[in-house]
Amino acid sequence: MTKYLGLHETLDLHELLTFKNLCLTKATTMSVLAQDPELKAILSEDAASGTQHVQQLQKFLTDRSDNQ
Repeated sequence: MTKYLGLHETLDLHELLTFKNLCLTKATTMSVLAQDPELKAILSEDAASGTQHVQQLQKFLTDRSDNQ
């Protein structure tokens, strides 16, 4: 991967990061409000994977080392 992203790539990543943060917030909030145990498990799993996705997207935006 190249050391620097183009402007349009950075904007696309920022848009994805914003969307994933919104999804993560909604899944976390709804898992607290849900009463069905199966639905709670699904929302908790989605929140866990969403957290990993957000961290990966942040790494693309912040890590500029040569070993990417």
